[in-house]
Amino acid sequence: MDPEPARRSDPWASRYDPATALVVVDVQNDFADPAGGLSVAGGAEVVPVLNREIARARAAGGLVVYTQDWHPEHTPHFARDGGIWPVHCVAGTWGAELHPALIVAGPVVRKGANGEDGYSGFTMRDPTSGATVPTELEGLLAANGVRRVVVGGLATDYCVRATALDAVALGHPTALLAAAIRPVDLAAGDGDRALAAMVAGGVHPLEEEAR
Repeated sequence: MDPEPARRSDPWASRYDPATALVVVDVQNDFADPAGGLSVAGGAEVVPVLNREIARARAAGGLVVYTQDWHPEHTPHFARDGGIWPVHCVAGTWGAELHPALIVAGPVVRKGANGEDGYSGFTMRDPTSGATVPTELEGLLAANGVRRVVVGGLATDYCVRATALDAVALGHPTALLAAAIRPVDLAAGDGDRALAAMVAGGVHPLEEEAR
């Protein structure tokens, strides 16, 4: 059977190339480690999956970019200051560091450093005024000739969802690494609803390739 028609019908049959970036979202100790301040159940399980994807992306000449929550000690993002979240990913702390087993092979985009809600890797929102400002992520993609984006990391129902949907809104064909995400699930089913919202918004789910 000629594989070419299948390749043409599935634009993600070859998921990485020099015009495709892998965006690794917030794989930090406070989310991925059971001792973290906002630990995500099964969060550490995404690390080996992402490491394999990082190797594949680099082998194909693709860019790998990492996002990192980088909060001040006090911010309206935190419950003690009026928000909804426990203290997490405070700049310069162990919890804010990328997971030690994660391969870091590209630039890191920090978000929330001035107290913003930094859900998306592309934008941050002032939790008081609602005003949004961009991060440097879109500029990095443009500077490297990136058109397509593959997303994985933590957590499905917040930062992964926001990053993937922003990528689509910015005009990037966007795929999601289904094996490399885990939800917070503040309410039961939040992760499933987030996945459905991403698919409805134009994000293409990808299964892990055979090793």
